Amino acid sequence: MKLTISTKPLKGKEIVRNWHLIDADGQILGRVASNVTAILQGKNKANYVPYIDCGDFVVVINASKIGLTGKKAASKKYTHYSGYPGGLRIDDFKSLLEKHPEKIIEAAVSGMLPKNKFRNDRLRRLFVFKDANHSYQAKFNKNSK
Repeated sequence: MKLTISTKPLKGKEIVRNWHLIDADGQILGRVASNVTAILQGKNKANYVPYIDCGDFVVVINASKIGLTGKKAASKKYTHYSGYPGGLRIDDFKSLLEKHPEKIIEAAVSGMLPKNKFRNDRLRRLFVFKDANHSYQAKFNKNSK
C-alpha cells in the first residue's frame, strides 16, 4: 500500500496576502481582537500551516468607538515600564480611549498573538485608525474590482 499526499504543502513564495477591513464601531474589544488575530495568523485560510507566516493585512477603523463588557471600562489598566527608575506609566482605559484608542486594540491583539518569531511581522500588518478615515482605501478598491 502506497501513501499519497492529498494536499500540497504551502511554500513561502506562494503566499497571497489579502486586505481585510474591520469596523470596530460598537463592538467588544476581545471579540474584535480575536478575529484580527486569526486573520493575521492566516487561520482563516484553507492552506494554513503554523510554521509559515501566511496571514493577511488588517485595517481596523473606528477604534475610538470600541467597547468593553461589565465594569472593565472603569477598572482596566495599561502599564508601560521604560526600564529606568520611576519609569512606570499606568494609563486607565478611559484616558487611553480619549488620547490613543489605537493602542488599545494593538495591545489586545499583541497579547493574543503567539510569542514566536512571527509576532513582530504580524503586528506590522495591523493598521488601526481611530475614525473611519484611513490611508489604505486604494488597497480595498483594487481588491474589489
